[in-house]
Amino acid sequence: MSKRICLKLYASLGEYLPPGTAGNAAQLEVEDDATPERVIRRCHVPTRRAHLVLVNGIYLPPPERARITFSDGDTMAVWPPVAGG
Repeated sequence: MSKRICLKLYASLGEYLPPGTAGNAAQLEVEDDATPERVIRRCHVPTRRAHLVLVNGIYLPPPERARITFSDGDTMAVWPPVAGG
């Protein structure tokens, strides 16, 4: 079985979305045991560039990204490190 999630990649990470994706979001089919870390790797996003990761609006610290699994319909958003002034 699989689940459907929405993956949103922001700023420069948009280049890692599947080909043909419009905007910054893509619908993905993932395995039942898929974790945020596995989805990030599947999309070839370098780990060091996946700075801020949220699932359904809740921040996931790096250790949690390999532990939680998705529910059908979840949304994962990923931002790169940003600098401000």
